[in-house]
Amino acid sequence: MLRLHDTATGEVRPLELREPGKVSMYVCGPTVYGPPHLGHGRFSLVFDVLRRYLVWSGHEVTYVSNITDVDDNIINRARSEGRTEQDVAAEWEAVWWQAMDAIGVLRPSSDPHATAFIDRMIDLIARLVDAEAAYLTADGVFLEVSKIDGYGVLARQDLDSLRSGARVEVDELKRSPLDFVLWKPAKPDEVAWDSPWGRGRPGWHTECVAMSLDLLGEGFDLHGGGQDLAFPHHENERAQAVALGRRFAGHWVHNGFVEVDGEKMSKSLGNFTDLLDLVATVDPRAYRLLVLRSHYRTPLEVSRETTADAAAALARLDAYARRTRELVVGVEPDADVLERFRVAMDDDLQTPAVVDLLFTAVRDGNRLLDDGDDAAAAPLAAAVRAVADAVGLALHEVDAEVPVEIQALVDERRAARSSRDFARADEIRDQLVADGWEMEDTADATLVRRKS
Repeated sequence: MLRLHDTATGEVRPLELREPGKVSMYVCGPTVYGPPHLGHGRFSLVFDVLRRYLVWSGHEVTYVSNITDVDDNIINRARSEGRTEQDVAAEWEAVWWQAMDAIGVLRPSSDPHATAFIDRMIDLIARLVDAEAAYLTADGVFLEVSKIDGYGVLARQDLDSLRSGARVEVDELKRSPLDFVLWKPAKPDEVAWDSPWGRGRPGWHTECVAMSLDLLGEGFDLHGGGQDLAFPHHENERAQAVALGRRFAGHWVHNGFVEVDGEKMSKSLGNFTDLLDLVATVDPRAYRLLVLRSHYRTPLEVSRETTADAAAALARLDAYARRTRELVVGVEPDADVLERFRVAMDDDLQTPAVVDLLFTAVRDGNRLLDDGDDAAAAPLAAAVRAVADAVGLALHEVDAEVPVEIQALVDERRAARSSRDFARADEIRDQLVADGWEMEDTADATLVRRKS
């Protein structure tokens, strides 16, 4: 049984499903006003891996991830560029999907847009006002958090602690600094919709409540996103559902921060590295492997060194895939490897253990091949492919830059080295070097590339 850390309880506990065999997931998506950064890439990959594993485990998964296409940042960019908000949002949404495709993230089952749910958000806010959980001021409609049972559960703090530590701009019209806006009055020449409280637009925290309940229904299984969203965004979503007496997410999952060269990625530090810039300079799969190497709840270090090391590790996996591509045809994967994969993933997605499992299987498989034991090597090779596929790590079995005859010589040289026929190994090496190839011997494979 899959066990995941639940932010609401602070414990790793079983993922309890509303309906056996079916998983309903809601993951907060992007606000589309600029290029996606590495933090966007990490949460997208974390939940893509979780989704893929659930499918591999035999579940039917409904995965919803929204697009925020109306927001202060979108409005400000549109004004500064003399464009409409719709044009800005459409441009950067296209860039978002380009980046997601580049890192191999599966498209959601549904990608609701905020502007398509305005009517449902207005209805939700009206019901909160009718329930006297929300109140109207000159600055808009606000939710009164003191009326919400258990407010602060996702911050792991009670209401009094949150009040004492609140760093919220003072608004004399609000009853508490923690109360948050549900409806904002429109400013001049700003995109707006009609409502019972005048022209304006919904607050950000209302968007995902309306979408998730509408598309997934009450008591959906899992709500996820980056650690920075747990409070106040996800807490404020939960508060609105609680105020309406509606069952919300059964499990809350949040991934850790990204650190760029040792510092947490943040606006104040100005180190929001563009995800597309990264994948333009390194194999896009390297970022997935980097994410897999780090447990999803821990900080992820991204630097030239870590991405280069991940790319080199991928090259070793690819070399192994090329070496075994004919060996695995019609072969069942090694059952022990698959069971160890399942055990690691069921234990709160221990993907670092999965990466270790992959490379151990590669090393063992290469030793068996070097010893001429193809029969024993084949199930390991099939298991490596099965595990890599289950976590979305595509292996390149064909390298257009390395002709089949060159790869055959590389494999022969490795076998010669294994059998201590160093004379033949040196002869092959000299032949490859003379033909313009460079080689690097590792524990897992021999990497070959043309001289630059």
